[in-house]
Amino acid sequence: MASYVPEGDLPVIAEKEDRNILVLPFRRTNAVSMSAAIKQYISTKYDQHPDMFKKDLEAIDHMRTNAVNSLEAHVSGIPKLTLYAAQLVWIGESQNNLRFELTNILFNLAALYTQLAVSLNRSTGDGLKSACNYFCQAAGVISHIKNNVIPDLRTTPPEDMDTMTLESIQQLLLAQAQECFWSKAVKDGLKDSLIARLAAKVCDLYDQAAEYGTKSDIISTEWIHHMTAKHNHFAAAAQYRASLDCLDKQKYGEEVARLRDSLVCVNEALKESRWINKTVLGDLNGLKARVTEDLKRAEKDNDVIYLNIVPPKAELKTLDRAGMATARVPQEISDPYTALDGKSSLTQPLFARLVPYAVHVAVSIYDERKERLVNNQIIDELEGLTTKLRDLLQSLNLPGSLQALEKPLGLPPSLHTHAEEIRQQDGLHKLRRSMHEITKLKANDAAMYQEGVDLLKTEAAEDERARSKHGTDRWTRPPSRQAAEKLYVQVDEIDGYLKSAASSDELVKNKLKECESAIHVLEGTDRDLEAYVPSSRRTALTPNVERAADNLRSALSDVSKLEHRRKRKVQELREKVKYDDINSAILAETARLERDYPMQKIEPAQFENLFEDRLEQYDVDKEMVSQERESQSQLVTRIQEANAAFTKARTGDSSTKERAQALQRLENAYFKYKEIVSNLNTGRKFYNDLAPIVTRFTDGCRDFAYQRRVEAGQMETDLSTALSNLSLNIQDQKERHTLRSHYAQQQQPPPPQQQQQKPPPSAEPLAAPTPTRAPQPEPGIWNPTHGIKFGGATPGVPSQQGQQYPGNVHHPAYPNANVRAPGQWDVSHGVRFG
Repeated sequence: MASYVPEGDLPVIAEKEDRNILVLPFRRTNAVSMSAAIKQYISTKYDQHPDMFKKDLEAIDHMRTNAVNSLEAHVSGIPKLTLYAAQLVWIGESQNNLRFELTNILFNLAALYTQLAVSLNRSTGDGLKSACNYFCQAAGVISHIKNNVIPDLRTTPPEDMDTMTLESIQQLLLAQAQECFWSKAVKDGLKDSLIARLAAKVCDLYDQAAEYGTKSDIISTEWIHHMTAKHNHFAAAAQYRASLDCLDKQKYGEEVARLRDSLVCVNEALKESRWINKTVLGDLNGLKARVTEDLKRAEKDNDVIYLNIVPPKAELKTLDRAGMATARVPQEISDPYTALDGKSSLTQPLFARLVPYAVHVAVSIYDERKERLVNNQIIDELEGLTTKLRDLLQSLNLPGSLQALEKPLGLPPSLHTHAEEIRQQDGLHKLRRSMHEITKLKANDAAMYQEGVDLLKTEAAEDERARSKHGTDRWTRPPSRQAAEKLYVQVDEIDGYLKSAASSDELVKNKLKECESAIHVLEGTDRDLEAYVPSSRRTALTPNVERAADNLRSALSDVSKLEHRRKRKVQELREKVKYDDINSAILAETARLERDYPMQKIEPAQFENLFEDRLEQYDVDKEMVSQERESQSQLVTRIQEANAAFTKARTGDSSTKERAQALQRLENAYFKYKEIVSNLNTGRKFYNDLAPIVTRFTDGCRDFAYQRRVEAGQMETDLSTALSNLSLNIQDQKERHTLRSHYAQQQQPPPPQQQQQKPPPSAEPLAAPTPTRAPQPEPGIWNPTHGIKFGGATPGVPSQQGQQYPGNVHHPAYPNANVRAPGQWDVSHGVRFG
């Protein structure tokens, strides 16, 4: 595989001095034949001859050439890079050299996004918005490389793509995206308080980028100085905008304090003036001049007029952050198979015949069945048994009552362990943060779903209006629900998913409300715990009480062992599922089917027997669930008997009642906390899994609505044309009918008794217009311009031209003019000229 090198040193500040943001350089490579390597791989790994894939081999070389030469800031390069990346994923995710190729192609895609961003006119709101979007997509691609591509490399990643370098680049791109959003907010004249929060987030992102950059051996000092200057610049900008907000709110002392801090930050940024470009330096000097001027005015006003105390910096409230930039992985990268939809020759999955597409479908079907079997019939069953056992202990006030008796003073060790675990996990803050994240995921899914539903509703309304306008006889296409039956089925399915998930979310919120106060105690200090748990007086244990306590303690110990055993078995089962790879078995079965039935198309249904045989390996795990159910039943009986004996032995002793209840509440809260964490992880996974389903649904609705509108427009045009043609045909037929009736009247012969009579002078026939003639020549001389006149007026008989049937061949009655009028030519008279 060809090597890739950066276009110069990786961290190269944009050379144009009018730029105040950085771009990623492209990675260049030499021209190699991808087809040659793939051909050799096919020869050694498959039974098929490489010549069977001649067109695919030519296509992959063509795609690579287009991708590696897309080194200009033009949007046409995006589909070239994404399509080639999708084909690389499709061809062989397990091939390390292809993963290396994919890494570099994706890096060039991120570089292209950054260069598209700087090529825009960022003096306009639309330009800033588009630039922000490009930087977010570039950050998403870098994140995808870091999290999904590099970890799968079987060799050491390129030295300029180590974790610290990629982290620094990702934070830098997010900072520049946030900066674009900040610039748009300033341009739009938003509130100073909001602009301050936006600037504070820009400051944080540049600081993180610089911090990761210092840990990288690749990021140059010029970039680090640039990011440091930007960090201080936006710290100053945030404080300056906060000071303007203070001025509006008449907090004159705080205004002075924030302006002073802003000036300090500007001066810190100006310490980097040796390494930053003129545009950034000009921005800093401009900000310094403005801050200095406002500070002089504010100090003077406060000293003379307002006399407010200027708080020290340590007492200033930390500015809130408004983060608007997120790393967004383009769908073509996160789900590359969407780019290979097969709608054109370019988007056909290459080498699909090498491994039939049905094989990939079969693998997906098996993985889905495997996950469903393991999760629903084994893991969920085990967790359900454990939950029932925990509910039983809670109802019996265990182990609180036993702990209160054994340790009347201080805190039990298990309580210390549980409290420390919750503290390390950030307790309630973690739960609320997870709930907030899930709410955002849910809102995104719901908004995307609603967009698709609105598209369907709008299309259905348009179709109904057209059907009412034209009538069902002419508007013959199927109604919307019939034309998009699958989409309308998905509407109900996804709506059901969202409603069910909303109900589950509400249950989790109620769980948290019930135990929130106890969890708050657990995440507090040991002093808080000791204050919450009352001490009890130490009492002498009678032999009966001690014996009952020992039996109960033994039963509870068995409960702990059972829970740990189940936890270990679940982990082992997940590992078993992880390494249960059916690909080789399906490929072997595919080869057998192709040999035995060469003319038969491979279908996923042909692997059903293989699926059943393969899933039998989990029968032993299902049997384990039955054994666990039986052992738990026996353990529950022991616990109930031991607790009954313990309670009976302590009849009348209420010295530890309050302490036992407090310990039990904390114990219950700990397990509720664990349960809520598990519920939230499940909810997050659900909404993440639902997102691509909803996205595909909305895309389908968008495509359907577009196709129906195009179809409706064509039908409208056809109907309009048909109606116009029909109107013209009717008018033409009317005119033809009128003319034919008139001509028929003219062509009818006169009655017999009038055939020898001369028509009255007033009865003039319909005659064609008579052309204007030149003056008649002298008799006996022929003039060529007058044509030939057959016959002439009989001497002494007046001419009847224009009154009866002139010798005009264009007259409608001429062909049927059988009446011989005076002056009509007689063949016996010959031809006379003049």
